[in-house]
Amino acid sequence: MDNKIDTHTALVKSLATSLGFSYCGIAHAEKLEEDARRLEAWLSKRLHGKMHYMENHFDLRIDPTRLVPGAKSVITLLFNYFPSEAQREDSSLVVSKYAYGDDYHEVIRPKLRQLLASLQQEIGQIEGRGFVDSAPVLERSWALRSGLGWIGKNGNIIHKGAGSYFFIATLITDLELRYDEPYAKDYCGSCTRCIDACPTDAILPDKVVDGSRCISYFTIELKELLIPDTFKGQFENRMFGCDICQDVCPWNRFSTAHAHEELKPRKEILTYSDKEWLELTEENFRKIFKGSPLKRAGFKGIMRNITFLRS
Repeated sequence: MDNKIDTHTALVKSLATSLGFSYCGIAHAEKLEEDARRLEAWLSKRLHGKMHYMENHFDLRIDPTRLVPGAKSVITLLFNYFPSEAQREDSSLVVSKYAYGDDYHEVIRPKLRQLLASLQQEIGQIEGRGFVDSAPVLERSWALRSGLGWIGKNGNIIHKGAGSYFFIATLITDLELRYDEPYAKDYCGSCTRCIDACPTDAILPDKVVDGSRCISYFTIELKELLIPDTFKGQFENRMFGCDICQDVCPWNRFSTAHAHEELKPRKEILTYSDKEWLELTEENFRKIFKGSPLKRAGFKGIMRNITFLRS
């Protein structure tokens, strides 16, 4: 029995590598009691702002067996998005690195489907569901439990040898596997660079992030016509998303550029001047950024963000 478990575990990790994932960890599927308490406290303090979807499906978020009946294993995968190129240095309209290429949901979902299909082909009838940041799954908690890294003070999973510029994907399955040891150490130590660098004071003590103050929240998630004036001058030219807390993290000196064709930066993001952004029409926005994460904010949202930065 143990030999079969080990064989299946090795197969999972081999397939994950072949699909382009940088790291793969596996944890026992069980209810996340401590995380449930933390999530409940975070929601009760309204730190999610107007992201009301965070309030939904609480029971599903903390219990993988509610998502996949009979679940035994949670497979967590890290997909590198650190780019080899950066925006032009004179640009004062900054786009988060994760949004340089295609929408990662559309890049990673097929890989999760392929992973499950390959496992079913090799092993037989097993059930599973893949998730990537758009379903009620506490990805960072599972990454921690899977031994992939620790949760930094900025709320990101940090891999000791590769930093934090990763998308996290999850495959919950009823396949019994060998479980990795949870990550026990926290290498943030006394460092407070991310806390000190956050221009909106969104990073609180005890690894709590006030989502309602985060630049990414305002420039991506907030659907209001206007961004509150109280945050004027605090966005440090961030037009869509924010990497400040990651850029200053010492562990990201170990980040290496990805080689994923789908995440290759759109040339407009790298080369557009402020004038070109300001003159962008809705028609051209839809053409250029079709399949891009920027479509989440939409043309009106992007123009709202630019107006906020320029006014």
